[in-house]
Amino acid sequence: MNELELIKLWNQKRSQIVSAQMAPTLMLGVVVIALAFGKLTDATSAINYLVIGVVAATGLLATISQYAAIREAEALVKDLAKVSDLSATGTVIKDSANYLSMTKLVIVALDVAVFTLVVAAVLGLW
Repeated sequence: MNELELIKLWNQKRSQIVSAQMAPTLMLGVVVIALAFGKLTDATSAINYLVIGVVAATGLLATISQYAAIREAEALVKDLAKVSDLSATGTVIKDSANYLSMTKLVIVALDVAVFTLVVAAVLGLW
């Protein structure tokens, strides 16, 4: 692959990471609104566990998609390193390997933190 093809693929991977965040963000928004209006306060335990399960499934699937896109982007960065005479854009992308590794860690850490908060809020633990 040449540099231009790799940059286009890089942009696709970035778009996949962003797109994968849409469903969980929407789901969290719905849960926050339901909590804010007290709609889960009087809900049965079954409904609360269903909400937690749906949030978990949505988040897990998004995390898997994001993680896969990041792994593919890491391979792309290695391929870009093999291209001679990179443009400034290609060089910046090539040099982002550390950011990709950091992004993988941050995504998982934030997912665990947000899920913990959702569980506590839905179950009324605070």
